[in-house]
Amino acid sequence: MTGGETTIVAGIEIPSTDPFFLAVVLGMHIPLGLACVAIGAIAMLSQKRRGRHSRLGTTYFWCLLALFASATLLSLMRWAENYHLFVLGALSFACAWTGRAALRHRWWSWVRLHIAGMGLSYVLMLVAFYVDNGKQLPLWKDLPDFTYWLIPFAVGIPLIVRALLWPPLASARHDFHPMR
Repeated sequence: MTGGETTIVAGIEIPSTDPFFLAVVLGMHIPLGLACVAIGAIAMLSQKRRGRHSRLGTTYFWCLLALFASATLLSLMRWAENYHLFVLGALSFACAWTGRAALRHRWWSWVRLHIAGMGLSYVLMLVAFYVDNGKQLPLWKDLPDFTYWLIPFAVGIPLIVRALLWPPLASARHDFHPMR
């Protein structure tokens, strides 16, 4: 189902008719995005210890890397229209890398760095989704464009701050340092 320079899939307008672009979007990017959203949410809600949380966190990290790779490819194919999505993807992955590295290498204040990095990576991923698709989603399409940037931050940042103020592992970690 094609209309001019766009393709409509499940009511969402994809701004291309190029078969390679569509294969990357439908075959990789969308499934990876859905996986990141679901796996990231489950990891965040899981008890913070080795096992489920760490397995899902690792899976989220690698899915996010693959999502960033597909976003990079898609952005390069339509740079003028998508460079901002590349920047959001790069920031999201950089935050996840920082959060994971802080945990793995036990950097000073690693619990806070892990929480902030992983939380911000998730928020930035959602910002990229809403900035790209908000104008086509029910309810969201009636909102002004700046809200696609604002709402994920307005919801996510207070949750991250709450987790930073009361980290789930704070009492169990000798290297936890309260904010001064």
